[in-house]
Amino acid sequence: MAAILARTLAQQARRGVQVSTARYSQKMMPDSVEHATGLEKQELLAIQAGNENPFDMRVYKRVAGGPDTPTVIPSFYERRLVGCVCEEDATCINFMWLDQGEKKRCECGYWFQLAEAKPMV
Repeated sequence: MAAILARTLAQQARRGVQVSTARYSQKMMPDSVEHATGLEKQELLAIQAGNENPFDMRVYKRVAGGPDTPTVIPSFYERRLVGCVCEEDATCINFMWLDQGEKKRCECGYWFQLAEAKPMV
């Protein structure tokens, strides 16, 4: 009697699993934007809107100019930390703080200046 009862319960359990998976087989996984929250969601929405670099993390090539024609770095803030790779084969980066409205010279002789940029949001 116990063997029959155990076999019946096992068959019913398998049927329940098969029925429940068949019931939800028509549903698709939601989009990654629906799962994202916070900064990740802002980033995904900005990329969908056409902004490929929402946090402005691209590398800018420095121009060989003096204090009259510095390399312009866009920034959302009045101050930004900028790194300069002074030599092509250098293994270290020289970091410096740039303030809005003033030009600054790196140790290698290149000049940098901040420019206003629109915020992401």
